[in-house]
Amino acid sequence: MDAAFSDEEEEIRRTLREVLAKHAGMAEVRAAVLTPAGHDTDLWRRLAERPGLPGLAVERRYGGAGCGLLELALACEETGRVLLPSPLLATSAVTVPLIAALGTREQRDDLLPCLASGELTGTLVVPRGTLPAALGLTGPGPVDRSWNGDWAGGGRTGGVQARRSGDGWRLYGEAPQVLDGHSAGLLLVAARTGGYAETRTLLFVVRPATASGVTRTRLTSLDETRPQARVELRDTEAEPLGPPGSRVRGEPAEVGAGVAAVLAAEAVGAADRALERTVGYARVREQFGRPIGSFQAVKHRLADLYVAVEAARSAAYYAAWSGRPAAAGLALAQALETARRVSGEAVQLHGGIGVTWEHEAQLYFKRAASDELLFGPVDRLRARAAETAGLFDTTGPFGVPGEREAVVL
Repeated sequence: MDAAFSDEEEEIRRTLREVLAKHAGMAEVRAAVLTPAGHDTDLWRRLAERPGLPGLAVERRYGGAGCGLLELALACEETGRVLLPSPLLATSAVTVPLIAALGTREQRDDLLPCLASGELTGTLVVPRGTLPAALGLTGPGPVDRSWNGDWAGGGRTGGVQARRSGDGWRLYGEAPQVLDGHSAGLLLVAARTGGYAETRTLLFVVRPATASGVTRTRLTSLDETRPQARVELRDTEAEPLGPPGSRVRGEPAEVGAGVAAVLAAEAVGAADRALERTVGYARVREQFGRPIGSFQAVKHRLADLYVAVEAARSAAYYAAWSGRPAAAGLALAQALETARRVSGEAVQLHGGIGVTWEHEAQLYFKRAASDELLFGPVDRLRARAAETAGLFDTTGPFGVPGEREAVVL
């Protein structure tokens, strides 16, 4: 691929970095996570106006910038550098593509302009399992019927159930862990319909501001910059996403490649900033009368981290540029692994100060550890990417079922 970015892409990166440098320092980030929204709403409005962050990957006819996944990934790399708490991931990388892929014309015309302007934020409510599993990053995805039941609740109980009520639908159930679930103005809820014998999964649109029976409780999480909530639905009015008779099939898995690429870029940004801070500290922290960065052992550790960050960055850029599911899964695995490694080394090389509440090194370590729990595990991401790419055949060298042999590429 051509790694050179266009003038427009460089302008997006430069503008966003300038704004974040002024308004998203560590003091501002710490203050933002303590607000009821979990993020700085004034800064979110500023980013929505210039550079139009929420609408970067939204079509122009819906009020967006008309850019692609690569531009959104570049923007998320910058937000990852400062650990910006914002609804960007849940809104622009998850909610917008799902509405664009599954929504009716009326739903797209109604919802996408509000999401592109930043006036409305959204999130995907996965009742059971994890977001990577729902998006087909660590499992076979919604196309597999048996697994699909687990994703939205499965069977007669558990998760979220939907039933008809007159001309509309009512939802019952809860989701224990929803990104930005406490503040999102739009919920896309995965629910089971059709009874036990002919059950199927649909996505429903819920507006908490006007719908009754919605209870949202913000959770205490390892990484405060990635707020989560428990969402409970009791006899809640909902509207199916898409035309009557539709069902969730392969679209979430297609969206999953974009989410993985964006997450990978964000993790690379966080790892890059943590390494940058660590290198700066190694230049000024003295031990035995000389900077610790002058010792060969420290130099080698920092050089290895630099190589790891650059490799992860290349993988993330390629995943965003190509949009291939296998590439995105591998990029996310590599980025999460790199972020964990770099942040762990950053804490060690900072010494005792690296684990104090006042220092930012522990914030990057928490982000890396939390993201690996939320969007991993790394081995499952790699295994699913290998399956998606057809890396292993299901028949042995003698055509015996059940054996496996590597495909020669």
